[in-house]
Amino acid sequence: QVQLVESGGGLVQAGGSLRLSCAASGRTFSMYAMGWFRQAPGKEREFVARITRSTGTTYYADSVKGRFTISVDNTKSTVYLQMNSLKPEDTAVYLCAASQSTSWPTRPSGYEYWGQGTQVTVAS
Repeated sequence: QVQLVESGGGLVQAGGSLRLSCAASGRTFSMYAMGWFRQAPGKEREFVARITRSTGTTYYADSVKGRFTISVDNTKSTVYLQMNSLKPEDTAVYLCAASQSTSWPTRPSGYEYWGQGTQVTVAS
């Protein structure tokens, strides 16, 4: 089992920045990649970013490319999401996820473990 705990959400003005953290514990050696998803009220869970732990290879949704940066500190088993130039449409609950495989990297079904989420609200 892997446990994931997110932190760093909050309220920010449009154009501002936030950094989310996700601390992993348990069988962290089994995690191949970690990702961030988000879910706004009434909408489906949406892929945001992913990073492969061994190579640091990253992948982003088009909607956040150039504004968000995902990174990982393997010594701390922690993944980060630096969010800059935030927009009101970025408002959502942001969830950290861990994957044990290369399958479905941008789909929720490709991830076995999930955190509880942290709220990000961007005011216009």
